[in-house]
Amino acid sequence: MGAMGRILALVLSARLLGGAAAAEGPKAPSAEQALSMQSPGSARISPDGRLVAYTVSETDWQDNEFKTQIWIAAADGSARSQLTRGKKSASNPQWSPDGRWLAFSSDRDGKRQAWAISPRGGEAWPLTSDEGGVQGFEWSPDGKRFAYSSQGPEPKDLKDRKEKYGDLEIVGGDARFSHLYVAEMPAEPGTPAKGEQITQGTEFTVQSFRWSPDGARIAFSAPRTADLSAGGTSDIYVVALADKVVSRIVSTPGPDSGPVWSPGGEYIAYTTANGEEFFFYKNTRIAMVRSSGGEPRILTAGFDEEPNLLEWSGEGIWFAALRKTHSWVYLLNTGSGKWRCTLGDENFSVMGGSFSKDHKSAAVIGAAPNSYAEVYVTHLQPFAPRLLTDFKAQYKDFSPANREVIRWKSKDGAEIEGVLIKPADFTPGRRYPLLVVIHGGPTGVDRPWRTADRTYPVEQFAARGALVLRPNYRGSAGYGEAFRSLNVRNLGVGDMWDVESGVDYLVNAGLADPDRVGAMGWSQGGYISAFLATNSTKFKALSVGAGISDWMTYYVNTDIHPFTRQYLKATPWDDPSIYAKTSPITNIKKARTPVLIQHGENDRRVPIPNAYELYQGLKDAGVETRMVVYKGFGHGITKPRQQRHVMEDNLQWFSRWIWGGK
Repeated sequence: MGAMGRILALVLSARLLGGAAAAEGPKAPSAEQALSMQSPGSARISPDGRLVAYTVSETDWQDNEFKTQIWIAAADGSARSQLTRGKKSASNPQWSPDGRWLAFSSDRDGKRQAWAISPRGGEAWPLTSDEGGVQGFEWSPDGKRFAYSSQGPEPKDLKDRKEKYGDLEIVGGDARFSHLYVAEMPAEPGTPAKGEQITQGTEFTVQSFRWSPDGARIAFSAPRTADLSAGGTSDIYVVALADKVVSRIVSTPGPDSGPVWSPGGEYIAYTTANGEEFFFYKNTRIAMVRSSGGEPRILTAGFDEEPNLLEWSGEGIWFAALRKTHSWVYLLNTGSGKWRCTLGDENFSVMGGSFSKDHKSAAVIGAAPNSYAEVYVTHLQPFAPRLLTDFKAQYKDFSPANREVIRWKSKDGAEIEGVLIKPADFTPGRRYPLLVVIHGGPTGVDRPWRTADRTYPVEQFAARGALVLRPNYRGSAGYGEAFRSLNVRNLGVGDMWDVESGVDYLVNAGLADPDRVGAMGWSQGGYISAFLATNSTKFKALSVGAGISDWMTYYVNTDIHPFTRQYLKATPWDDPSIYAKTSPITNIKKARTPVLIQHGENDRRVPIPNAYELYQGLKDAGVETRMVVYKGFGHGITKPRQQRHVMEDNLQWFSRWIWGGK
């Protein structure tokens, strides 16, 4: 063998050995495997506490859909089985008061309707056949009726216009209104019930609703229109079923929503912005008011987060809320105004809860750090969750990365938390490539749980030998109102401080390689990634998913205009300077970092002109960029095949720039 032959042989041998070493390292799910993982959704305990119904998300590659089906588990952990099947999803399970039926939502016959099935199995049958489809539903307290909300049939004038002129939209003039309907349970199961319309008109559109304990009234929250920009107009109403008279009992400025009745029906609890004009980043409160109306009473003025009302029992009001990277369920004493954590602790988080009729047990979705979300049942006193599922078994052939919560100081002294994800074979004393994955929101939050990857292949990054940082930058939920307000009129700028200081913290700690750092994010995370592209030099590569590039472009195109006005406290016509300061496009000529752009063609939340503006600006600045448009999709890429491309494209992009194309 000649000298050249020996050199080639040595090179080939080195490559083979390198490949073998990589193969012996941590094993991570591929994009397709990660997207195929099942996960639990809402869990509902039966009235007698003996059974738990819960939803399971699954992937149908043939139909290219993520689907949801309902499972049933015995509360003692002795058995579990799948209850619903079919080509269409089944979601939002609700037990009838006697536990005989389980109702759920599905569009298996076209439009979304309410269905019922026996918890013992058998064929499901439609409870409704409403021409407009069903949005929400709830059993009456005695189980003899059920209420649902619907837009009803398409108005005749709209049908006539379509026939004459084709499909068009008059912006701000084509509002559809949802109303309440009540139907009697059919004497013989199998026949859809005929709903009677209870509310009507064009003064409000019904959203969440609850029956009074005696079944004589329904409380509901309703904004003036279904337009997202009208969310701040939501008020609390009560309708008497006997005469269909509607009374508005709460009308404070800002959104009032989610009514829940007291056990005796004398009071209604609800969440309120309490008159706050800039409610997007302010705390909501739990308030109570007499069901006949009157002066509301704020109950959680001292609770520094956003409570999510669950229900009201004889012991008090149950609500869920975040606490930094934890989520717990609390019990509020309406007399003293004091609350205590009842479900969850420092080592275990729960996502909401469903209670048995006697409020002695609950079903929850829960997770501990470095574990997977599972379905649990627990006594309320003491809290002792019993595992009912085994979703973690899907990962037995893999070596998942480990999560830990870290803290650092940002440029302005603000303390920032984040989840640091380390490879399963992490070695102290070694510097690793660092990839920053930035959540959306901005009031999202990252937790130290293990989950199947979506959008960004975190486990594959870690298995390849990278650290992954998921920062809970200013504005994130769980850290109180003051923290959520830190990026008001400071969007992008303060967010960049938090991300860059997190990178510096890991570099200074000897963990991260400063020459191999990348960042990515979707929605608000995409906006922050775009801001980094035009204002930072710390990154070798960036990925912008459905991100904002120009706040004025965003403001005039989005379906949620108040967001911009509240965070920037101005319109672009009133204060163009703050729109320029916080827009990535302002400093496009300073951009140097290669950028991958991914965006849904029909995105209304962050409309696609933002992506084209960034793409063209980067090209004009001579920066390498790649843009992928997902045809037919909105703000999220919601089908598995296209989601697989999102993940694999990000893996290839960062493999090229962080690992040199390996």
